[in-house]
Amino acid sequence: MEHEAHETHETHDHHTGHEGHEEHHAGHADHGGGTASWSMAAKATLHCLTGCAIGEVLGMIIGTALGWGNAPTMVLAIALAFFFGYALTLRGVLAAGLDLRSAVRVALAADTLSILVMEIVDNGVLLLVPGAMDAHLDDALFWGALAFAFAVAFLVTTPVNKWMIGRGKGHAVVHRYHH
Repeated sequence: MEHEAHETHETHDHHTGHEGHEEHHAGHADHGGGTASWSMAAKATLHCLTGCAIGEVLGMIIGTALGWGNAPTMVLAIALAFFFGYALTLRGVLAAGLDLRSAVRVALAADTLSILVMEIVDNGVLLLVPGAMDAHLDDALFWGALAFAFAVAFLVTTPVNKWMIGRGKGHAVVHRYHH
């Protein structure tokens, strides 16, 4: 289990005063290795999908508004997907009391592989759907292809997150900081 991005459970100074905190951590004992539930993996993937969707849609809106072509718009959308994916995690771990440097480390450890898989799959699907890349924001094909791409990415990324959580990686790192 990686401990460089967080403090050990014995020294959670920012959790003082939380009654029942020991029981909370006991309920997450399998985060360090072992089995992870499909429900936990699906929640982690939905979290990832939310950040990716916000970033991608915003990137597509900006690229379209600026009259950019498909490639630069896609690059912007992917960059913003990573930004918002990390930002959602940062918000949670900063609220749990981590300093910014530790929170950034946790977000990078928790989300990088998940976001990467999500982006490869959903952008790959968009490239394969005929006409999707040339559809405009007011076109049903655009939104339908995007929804389909996100659904496929969710289905592919969930087992990846389950595997990572079962090994104490990915969103298992974030769960250590939940109240």
